[in-house]
Amino acid sequence: MSIFSKLFGSSSAASEEDNDKDNNNSLPENMSIDEQFIFNFKRNGGKFLYCENLEEVKEQFENILEENDWYESEVICYEPTLFDLLDENKLTYTKVTQPKFLFAGCENLIADEGSVLFSSKQIKQHKPNELPVNIIVFAKTSQILAFKTDGLSAIKRKYERDYPTNITAIKYFEKAKEEDFTQYGSSAKNLYLLLLEDL
Repeated sequence: MSIFSKLFGSSSAASEEDNDKDNNNSLPENMSIDEQFIFNFKRNGGKFLYCENLEEVKEQFENILEENDWYESEVICYEPTLFDLLDENKLTYTKVTQPKFLFAGCENLIADEGSVLFSSKQIKQHKPNELPVNIIVFAKTSQILAFKTDGLSAIKRKYERDYPTNITAIKYFEKAKEEDFTQYGSSAKNLYLLLLEDL
């Protein structure tokens, strides 16, 4: 049984409303990297949906569309591997003028800050503030790494010749409740993470 199954049981138990106790600022001791990522990601305001298989990914994706009334909308998506899911739900991703959300994979998930690491492979040359406020990310548990430096090393190994540009991490998923200088210059995103168990 995976760490996520132990933590959450089924995918329906893994929503952002789980356990208000996660909202405190102290990180429990002896956490695994996976648990640390989830804790920090949710503390940053991210919406986490754990999926045991691709069927659950499809189901959770449809739940997000329904919750936000995004059916038959325009979407920014640059990854052909994700187009089937968009086609199944009648979402337009070519010649987009008014996208409701970005649908993307990512390079890695960074545990120590609960952030999502993107590159030009997922977001082209867009800066975070140029992307839609709403983002749905599809990632796998094998993409969780401890630190941003680990993520940069993984990118370097993955793309030996065709090295991506515009490497950026997004880690603020809700507006700060009070003025926070660490968020200066960043734009908060409404981010859903569909996390597929692949370990």
